[in-house]
Amino acid sequence: MIQRRFRQVDVFTTLPYQGNPVAVILDGDGLTTEQMQAIARWTNLSETTFVCTAADLSADYRLRIFCPANEMRFAGHPTIGSAHALLTSGFKPKRQGVLVQECGVGLVHLKTGPEGVSIALPKAHFKEVDETARTAVEDAIGAPVLETPDG
Repeated sequence: MIQRRFRQVDVFTTLPYQGNPVAVILDGDGLTTEQMQAIARWTNLSETTFVCTAADLSADYRLRIFCPANEMRFAGHPTIGSAHALLTSGFKPKRQGVLVQECGVGLVHLKTGPEGVSIALPKAHFKEVDETARTAVEDAIGAPVLETPDG
């Protein structure tokens, strides 16, 4: 069995065991998707992340995010917790005060500093909802859909 560097981080708190936990594997390169999924099931946390080498040269690292059942393209608290774990493990980003994470939604920019890590969320993309889908949602929630975001 290959050993991996592992951290469990409490996100959104300064108190131990009070935050939103995330398991962070700091050296995810070389693991298959199936192995990552198995580790995520084993940790049994809402999310487990794997820090890997980025394919995009403008990124500092690539993050893969798994819940016990599947891989996710993006999630906020695992992104912040993984950045914290990476920085406190001695990782040096390409630019001071900025981390660029590559993930399933593309590049995510994070600010780092003495106050912690903050995130600039990726732009949301909306598309027109067809009438059949709108009716199905209204039937499911038992109320009319009054408006939808513009595309």
